[in-house]
Amino acid sequence: MNRQTTLANAQTAQQDWHLVDATDQPLGRLAASLAVVLMGKHKPTYTPHVDTGDFIVVLNADKLTLSGDKANQKVYKTYSGHPSGQKEVPYGVMLEKRPEKLLETAVRRMLPKNKLASKMLSKLKVYRGDDHPHAAQQPAPLDLATV
Repeated sequence: MNRQTTLANAQTAQQDWHLVDATDQPLGRLAASLAVVLMGKHKPTYTPHVDTGDFIVVLNADKLTLSGDKANQKVYKTYSGHPSGQKEVPYGVMLEKRPEKLLETAVRRMLPKNKLASKMLSKLKVYRGDDHPHAAQQPAPLDLATV
């Protein structure tokens, strides 16, 4: 029995385009599923040191949900590096004003902390409404229950 494990490389990695509707999806569960697809862990050819993940187009990011009272209790923090430069914005306000940023931040924090993470995150395209400029790539709908 000669069983060999084949490792993917940049030339052999097949990257597909997927379409996800974020309407009434919980923020954390959606972000976790998207992180798995961006890393490529849903494929049998997953290799940790190669970017084998797929492209994802997320629509209706403004219709995400937060369970419980997280919209008022959780706080999104930023710091400019200057004295008195820390800002705190409740998640509910972020969900109204910049839902794309909220989803991208949640996914980024679930990706590995290495050099591949920025490449993986650049394959995530998030939009507020139903329109997106990626029709030429023919993204296929992604069933998050199977991921």
